[in-house]
Amino acid sequence: MSTDAAMPLAGDFPTHTHDEWRELAAAVVNKAKAEDAKVTGAEAEASMRTTLPGGLEVDPLYLRPSDGAPLGVPGAMPFTRGRTMRQAGQPWDVRQLHDHPDAATSRAAVLDDLEHGVTSVWVHVGTDGIPAAALSEVLADVNLEMAPVVVSSYDAQDAAARALREVLDQNPESTGNLGLDPIGAAARLGGSPDLTVLEGALDGLDARRVRAITVDARTYRDAGATAVEEVGYAVATGLAYVRALADSGVVPSDSFPHIEFRVSASQDQFLTIAALRALRRLWARVGEVLEVPEADRGARIHAVTSLRMFTRDDPWVNVLRSTLATFAASVGGAEAISVLPYDTVAGLPEKFSRRLARNTQIVLADESNIARVTDPAGGAWAVEVLTDEVATAAWAVLQEVEAAGGIAAALADGLVAGRLEAARAEAEQGLANRRTPLTGVSMFPLVGETPLAREPRAALPTGGLAPHRDSEVWEGLRDRATALAGTGPAPTVVVAALGERRDFGARETFMANLLAAGGIASVTVEGTPADVAAEARSRHTDVVVLASSPKGYSAHAADAVKGLRDNGIEVILVAGRAKELGETAVDGEVRDGMDVVAFLDDLLTRLGAPAEGAHS
Repeated sequence: MSTDAAMPLAGDFPTHTHDEWRELAAAVVNKAKAEDAKVTGAEAEASMRTTLPGGLEVDPLYLRPSDGAPLGVPGAMPFTRGRTMRQAGQPWDVRQLHDHPDAATSRAAVLDDLEHGVTSVWVHVGTDGIPAAALSEVLADVNLEMAPVVVSSYDAQDAAARALREVLDQNPESTGNLGLDPIGAAARLGGSPDLTVLEGALDGLDARRVRAITVDARTYRDAGATAVEEVGYAVATGLAYVRALADSGVVPSDSFPHIEFRVSASQDQFLTIAALRALRRLWARVGEVLEVPEADRGARIHAVTSLRMFTRDDPWVNVLRSTLATFAASVGGAEAISVLPYDTVAGLPEKFSRRLARNTQIVLADESNIARVTDPAGGAWAVEVLTDEVATAAWAVLQEVEAAGGIAAALADGLVAGRLEAARAEAEQGLANRRTPLTGVSMFPLVGETPLAREPRAALPTGGLAPHRDSEVWEGLRDRATALAGTGPAPTVVVAALGERRDFGARETFMANLLAAGGIASVTVEGTPADVAAEARSRHTDVVVLASSPKGYSAHAADAVKGLRDNGIEVILVAGRAKELGETAVDGEVRDGMDVVAFLDDLLTRLGAPAEGAHS
């Protein structure tokens, strides 16, 4: 057989139609349904269709379209599949972040990272990072011919760029990125971006060695943007820089190679993969319109594990989130990846957490071999369709920004802030009802954990798009509970177990985990209403939750409620649906799908917790 001949890998498998797959799906869905409630294949498919933030739809079935467009090849239009083939020896640039303000500490950390597998250095400069004047000391042990160096800053970009340029000028073979991003700084800090800093920024720089500009779109994602909006604003910002440079005499074909994109990689692996692929496609389209040579149109992407997904409580789960995000960033084709240490939220990371962060990448690359294939998701029609949807929706965001006069104008007139506020509100709804679960926080909370103690970072001044983490609202509940426990009895709710263990066990566990997510303890009592009431009084609470099965409620709820009322219990709730109690009235229900944050917030207020806890 000729080596150029196509290999029919699926040639021995029978071909099935969409309708046949629907019927198979219906057979599964109908297993638990009564005969008169069974659904058709089309109805089964529709029932399993879900949505992602940004209005993206996820279908349960994806079949290759008969007129499917060719996937193309890496390094060519439309660049969906990446820029170049991967090298087995260095699957991607393992780039570690350094932001400890003490120069000696950061210098030692940089050297330790480079000695143990990191391939480039990222230094954050400014109020919340390393002083620009200390940059040369921090990089004193770096072999600049081997390890690229990039800098970032919000409030000291010009100083950071000049300091890095001085370091790199010492070695003609050094490589890196000066990190200029005036629009990103304005988005984070407020005010108007000073694009004049770009004038002359490219002078004397060979983009094959040192780039000048980083479009850091994480500011938008951390402030509430969806993946679609992050991609759209990234492209809009890159386009604004190309135009600003053109006004100073730099043609797009010269400015394009100087731009690198820094974006978020989240635990939603398929959405992250699609977003990175869509970003390259859109940037390549912009380059095509601006007549940039095809070889320079592919976006250079630096993916960073998303701060927004990191949690303060049960921070070890951050390691799992970062692993998923790193996998997605690799499959999506990022040229460089940075993993934030698991203790990032607590403060400045320690040596062990830095080691764990870099090894997350190294193990995935060297032992799991995930980078040995370029664009392994290519041809997976779920990913291809999602990539198309992200690209189409992000292009619409770009057009909206362009209609407003560009990204700087969209920031100034509140267009961006308004979109992010709406996106954040939608996300918070899913977080509050736990449709978007946070493992270790809103689901399966770690009871009795000892908070991490780390050296705090200096805070940036406020004024622009403030970062928000998804877990913050839950952490606020835990803080209220901790504050209450510090002044008196720990907040506690008594669970009245009705019937046998097989009746109440599942809902007892449900209640214990739900309450623990808000820092509230639960005590289960299997006894008479008088026993339950006595336990409640000893715990300084007047809230009791009934826990049983529908059958158990039918047999015991009426007597339990009457007995609890007779013993002075003011608030009686039911785990499950109130209708399961028949005619017996209670004060509320606790069930899956409710607004758990609002419920726990009200409950903490009733138990005497202060309005706001001391956030650690």
